[in-house]
Amino acid sequence: MHLKEFCGSWMEHPFWRNGFVLTDPKDLASILASSIKEVWIDCAKGLDVPAGEATVSEADSEAEVEAALEQVVLERRNTAPLTTAQEIAHATRICFQAKRAVISMFEEARMGKAVDTGGAQKLVEEITDSVARNPSALISLARLKTVDDYTYLHSVAVCAMMVALAKQLKLDEKQTRLAGLAGLMHDMGKAMIPMEILNKPGKLTEAEFALVKRHPEEGHRMLMTGADVDPVVLDVCLHHHEKTDGSGYPKGLKDSEISLFAKMGAVCDVYDAITSNRPYKPGWDPAESLRRMAEWAKGHFDTQVFQAFVKSLGIYPIGSLVRLSSGRLGVVVEQTGKSLTMPTVKVFFSTKSNLRIVPELVDLSRPGATEKIVSREDPAQWRFNDLNELWSGIPS
Repeated sequence: MHLKEFCGSWMEHPFWRNGFVLTDPKDLASILASSIKEVWIDCAKGLDVPAGEATVSEADSEAEVEAALEQVVLERRNTAPLTTAQEIAHATRICFQAKRAVISMFEEARMGKAVDTGGAQKLVEEITDSVARNPSALISLARLKTVDDYTYLHSVAVCAMMVALAKQLKLDEKQTRLAGLAGLMHDMGKAMIPMEILNKPGKLTEAEFALVKRHPEEGHRMLMTGADVDPVVLDVCLHHHEKTDGSGYPKGLKDSEISLFAKMGAVCDVYDAITSNRPYKPGWDPAESLRRMAEWAKGHFDTQVFQAFVKSLGIYPIGSLVRLSSGRLGVVVEQTGKSLTMPTVKVFFSTKSNLRIVPELVDLSRPGATEKIVSREDPAQWRFNDLNELWSGIPS
């Protein structure tokens, strides 16, 4: 039988894609062992119900379909706001499953199989819903990836940031999901680059760097082999390394020659790259990263897109180490939505006594708040080994 689609959440079944012929008994056993109870079968593409075998009436079938669709709509609208801590718990599952899905996509691409963006859309829907509930949780969590995970979870992080940025730019729902899909697929060309080069701890040779710089064109070529790949996805894949001053690659496009979606991809790609631990350097603090990107903005990024990006994350993104006017140090754990400069901070250290203190949540936006952020702090100078655990709740 040709399995058209699973009925249920993308994270409930063991396959990253929909739409394939069931031929392996192990695959059937995996489906039966999952929590999925129903699937769609395309009789035109596989073996139909044997002649003479009982089936439901057309009227009953249509009624079941309508009920199922209504339930899906209700589930998709379940995007009530959650706290960052609540959403991080859900986002942890998304990251785990998404990493598996992206690894599968890369492996299939290496084997010369056509890229299936249809299967990836389910993942984008899960990420989009997470961002709708809490814009910061998944984006911040994806920053905790290990060096070995970078290539795969980078795509997930860029997808989430593209969705958040699209919402900030007030793009419609279709454009927002397209932006997320483009972010997820933007680095597919890296499937053709040996992992020893991608994860090399030292400086790349000229030949190695030239190979890496081919990944936008390689990814574009691979995506072209797929069916019905949207032009936006192709465009972001090919042009996310272009710069507004024309110094980018592969085409050296200038400001007006670069699409809005490619400009969005450029900002999201760079931010995740510089805030993540890489083989050749540790990730930078989120707030410091935005400050440095602001310095590069002229000539590198589109100004309006970059400003919208900062608003989507906050001037002090989650995980930023800050000093308050009281002399206490804290880590940003949540954006309040009231002001870019007034997030919720978990204070845990007194610079006056030079000692750790009992952690305390301080909402800088609440009425009567007496403290404010006076500076960013460099985590490398303070060497707090549990900084990520303080804001994420995930043990180091």
